[in-house]
Amino acid sequence: MILDAARAAASRLFSPEFRSVFLKTLGLTLLALVALWFGLESLLEWLAWPWLHTLFPGLPSWAGWLGGIIAGIVLAMGMALLVAPATAIVAGLFLDDVAEVVERTDYPNDPPGRAVPALHSLVLAIKFFGVVILGNIAALLLLLVPGINVAAFFVVNGYLLGREFFEFAAMRFRPEAEAKALRRKHAGTVFMAGLVIAVFLAIPLLNLLTPLFAAAMMVHLHKAVSLREIGRAL
Repeated sequence: MILDAARAAASRLFSPEFRSVFLKTLGLTLLALVALWFGLESLLEWLAWPWLHTLFPGLPSWAGWLGGIIAGIVLAMGMALLVAPATAIVAGLFLDDVAEVVERTDYPNDPPGRAVPALHSLVLAIKFFGVVILGNIAALLLLLVPGINVAAFFVVNGYLLGREFFEFAAMRFRPEAEAKALRRKHAGTVFMAGLVIAVFLAIPLLNLLTPLFAAAMMVHLHKAVSLREIGRAL
């Protein structure tokens, strides 16, 4: 079920039907990441450099050059952890566009879903942004513990991304409470699907397409889970 959903989503990424959504998603994700980069850089300059000059007065000129390299490494690590929150915001804006394309092209005989109200989507996306930030801070702290650092990244992001994207897809067809209940009922399947998204997220450059892939995948997964629920009810 999960692999079928992942294959179906991947096959749609560069299709003509997805081109408009693809360009909007990629463009906004890049803008969000650029804004985060400059925000982190400004924060680092505002907090770190005055503190260093106070702690170590009279630093030699080469210390600034070395500090710049270290700051670049820190910023790169921070950006790697902030890709997930950035994609969460983008997903909240474009999930319905992705879902509509998948439903229209792959499920033409099924009733179409209803778009989640824009304000509701934005509130959920902002809430999830905060949750992902906290989760990735925890994962960053666990980087100091050998043996579980990489696993922490995948577990944290697998759970959070799986939960968020599945509930968004489910809410096109169900009330929010019912969507959450369905996700909890199939928590293991949703988590495993989230791990697939986390692997996608870990691939440089390709991870910029995470919202597009994750939204399409979870539309397919929700369809499969719904069919299983109907089969059990018969």
